[in-house]
Amino acid sequence: MPESEAERLKKLRQKQLADRDPLIKQRQFQRSSAIKEKRMRKPFSLKKAWSDIPHIIKTPLYGLIIGVLIIVILPSFWQSPYSILAGAGATILFIIFGLITGSSLDLRDDIKKHIK
Repeated sequence: MPESEAERLKKLRQKQLADRDPLIKQRQFQRSSAIKEKRMRKPFSLKKAWSDIPHIIKTPLYGLIIGVLIIVILPSFWQSPYSILAGAGATILFIIFGLITGSSLDLRDDIKKHIK
């Protein structure tokens, strides 16, 4: 009887070792690297990259661009030493307005995403 018990335990251990997959980490690595390679094959799209940037970053950038244009154009219309300062103030206001607007647009997008 003890021999048959030892045989049974030996067969049970071999079965457990056979059931265990020693290459599981290698397969996971191959799967993840294959996914990364597929992503790398996709062509880069500037439009897609710009759409991935959150609104809270994009809209203050628009405000900055508008403000810089005001700083450049305003002194040609208003001959005053304060024209550049007024343009800088307008730039700051546009950036703040862009932050508020961008934050609200991101919040709206998050709400739409969670509703679906």
